[in-house]
Amino acid sequence: MAQVNIMTHPLIKHKIGIIRRKETGNRDFRELVSEIASLMCYEATKDLPLEKVEIETPICKAVVEEIRGKKLAIVPILRAGLGMVDGMLDMIPAAKVGHVGMQRDEETHEPVEYYFKIPDDISQREVFVVDPMLATGGSAVDAISMLKKRGAKKIIFMCIIAAPEGVERLKSEHPDVNIYIGALDEKLNENKYIVPGLGDAGDRIFGTK
Repeated sequence: MAQVNIMTHPLIKHKIGIIRRKETGNRDFRELVSEIASLMCYEATKDLPLEKVEIETPICKAVVEEIRGKKLAIVPILRAGLGMVDGMLDMIPAAKVGHVGMQRDEETHEPVEYYFKIPDDISQREVFVVDPMLATGGSAVDAISMLKKRGAKKIIFMCIIAAPEGVERLKSEHPDVNIYIGALDEKLNENKYIVPGLGDAGDRIFGTK
């Protein structure tokens, strides 16, 4: 069964509080989203397997622990998910990056795919699907389904803000995917936006309306 992990670190809570503010500008918003992604990546990678490796320090030989395999992939859901990629790569720079393009139909509120490009060896990689917002859960569910069809087996989903409705849908349709959430909010409103949320993350990252 999927584990839902809600962040409790004071730095994450503090930075999320700042990006919620309507007066936070695009540049600060972008930087903070990246910083939050780095901090969440630290939490989400805590169970990566290690192996013992013999090395030589300037003093002598020693046995150290390193991540076994090192095959990781980051897959942002476009376009807002791009805002989390650099922060993730700061922590795991050897990871490959795929892209899943999903946009919301403003009438049905359901996601529509427009782009899909991932590493050829995705089946051999631990995959971190990232999107700042988990609202209805439609984009996350569809993106993960597409990745599974291409062979992805180990998938973790990360978001900064989530609504309970989206969490329940993702848990129901992909019970094998662990979920990391910066903050779990109250609900969705009639327009399927998260309350209290932070508005449209893509618009605030890229300065568009």
